[in-house]
Amino acid sequence: MAITVDPEPVWDQPNAVSEKWIETVDEGVAATLPKGSLVKGIVPHAFSYWTRTAKIKTEQADGTLRSFFLKVTQHDVGKAMVSGEFESMKALHSISQDLTPEPLGWGTFTQADHVHFFLCEFVEMTDDLPDVEASMKMLAELHANSSSPTGRYGFHIPTLQGTIPQFTEWTDSWEVFFTKSINMVFENEERSQGSDEEVQRLCKETLSKVVPRLLRPLETGGRCIEPRLIHGDIWDGNTSTDVATSLPVIYDATCIYAHNELELAPLRPVRHRMGMQYVKAYFRNFPISPPEEDQDDRNALYCLRWDMNCSSLYPGNLRYRKLCVEVMKSLTEKYADGYEGWAKARGEEVVSR
Repeated sequence: MAITVDPEPVWDQPNAVSEKWIETVDEGVAATLPKGSLVKGIVPHAFSYWTRTAKIKTEQADGTLRSFFLKVTQHDVGKAMVSGEFESMKALHSISQDLTPEPLGWGTFTQADHVHFFLCEFVEMTDDLPDVEASMKMLAELHANSSSPTGRYGFHIPTLQGTIPQFTEWTDSWEVFFTKSINMVFENEERSQGSDEEVQRLCKETLSKVVPRLLRPLETGGRCIEPRLIHGDIWDGNTSTDVATSLPVIYDATCIYAHNELELAPLRPVRHRMGMQYVKAYFRNFPISPPEEDQDDRNALYCLRWDMNCSSLYPGNLRYRKLCVEVMKSLTEKYADGYEGWAKARGEEVVSR
């Protein structure tokens, strides 16, 4: 399947979170630091569209110097963002300490009950992309060593992609889970960008034809997959290299237990510096789910969900929508016969959902 090229959208809206919230360390944040921490200072660190981020410098009870990363948000959406990120990073860190910063907690400012925060270990990072082979080996190991606590797809609390909640309700079937997930994304995108007859038609055909055709074979005909813990937003904006260890590091997670290949969706767009070379490296460490011949189109479908969510984040900017329309046209034309046509052509029993 062809991969289209498009530049990142220009975000020209002001950050709604005031800088004043990272000028001092709030009592609620200080209480979340390790016991005995003496705050030596706080400075802005990195850039975010929807939050304020800072580095807190401390002296520990034993005299050592240690820094922490602070993310500040506001209102109910911000509260869901930081609570979801904390639970996500906690789940990831429980499996792979070398790949993730240690999360310390999340909470609400003492001085302002509409302001919320996420706090974790500060990791000094390079400006380089993580090593292809090392990062994908560690990511594959994380997936392989994880298992859903319920045996189902989902997550125990809401997690957000950007500022938008994603579907996380526990679901037995991956096809059913993904159908609900991408339909939620479609509805969010329409609310953000407005109604369009062609987009509505393509979304409907994607749900009725493409999703069953590409995902039902994963769970029928003697084939099966397991829910794996995924970071949920692996791209060059959320990955780097740890200066101290030279190991890959991932952060800013929005976890769900999913088909592990969903993790690779953000690596498809060529606008990202982390690209398909990482996907190839991943599959050298984790086998492609059968039917193997469907993998690239599954990746395109998974990326469609990711790009449609990106479209939702930038009201009035139709670049992502245009990309998604072309992808849906290609997939709906290719899979016009849907799952039933594929199963009959292979002589497999047709399974209904």
